[in-house]
Amino acid sequence: MSIEVRPASVFEDVRAVLGPKSPDANVCWCLSYRIPSKLNNELRGPARGEYVAELCRAEPSPGVLAYDGDEPVGWAGVAPRSETAFARNRKIPQLDDLPVWSLWCIRVRPGHRKAGISHALIAGAVEFARDHGAPVVEAYPLDNGDARVDLTMAYAGIRKNFERAGFTKAADTSSVLAGHPRVLMRLDLRSLSR
Repeated sequence: MSIEVRPASVFEDVRAVLGPKSPDANVCWCLSYRIPSKLNNELRGPARGEYVAELCRAEPSPGVLAYDGDEPVGWAGVAPRSETAFARNRKIPQLDDLPVWSLWCIRVRPGHRKAGISHALIAGAVEFARDHGAPVVEAYPLDNGDARVDLTMAYAGIRKNFERAGFTKAADTSSVLAGHPRVLMRLDLRSLSR
């Protein structure tokens, strides 16, 4: 399997990874942290997908997709922190005034898990952020140790995967997801050569 990570600019491919089976379903579409909660609550059913379609037409795109050949098999949500709910989140600290990018969601399609796709997504999201001028990328993964994580709540990623990608723990948070604390991890891109 050869995985390639590209900007998420093709809505049909984003829908294949994030979209619901029924167009009327109110699934996240990776909007919960991207948009203000009032708007997130107002967007219902097909309006959620339509909003994401607009994001896919924008520059930069709303994240990256992993492909196995032509098939989209994974997604990572990444954007400037200032454009996300993390800019106002009281449970996850803001460490400084740098224009950091947040990497908050990693999703691998069923049938493609345990194949290294999440690692490719993290690396691809970091490259995407770097290409758009990010000095630092932050993530807020679960600090689960060796405990199992419910797959529906594993979207935040796990600490070990981010450590493998070169991220280091920068701070504790008061955020808990699926019974596991989340930590703030950072990768400083200013000191890394391409």
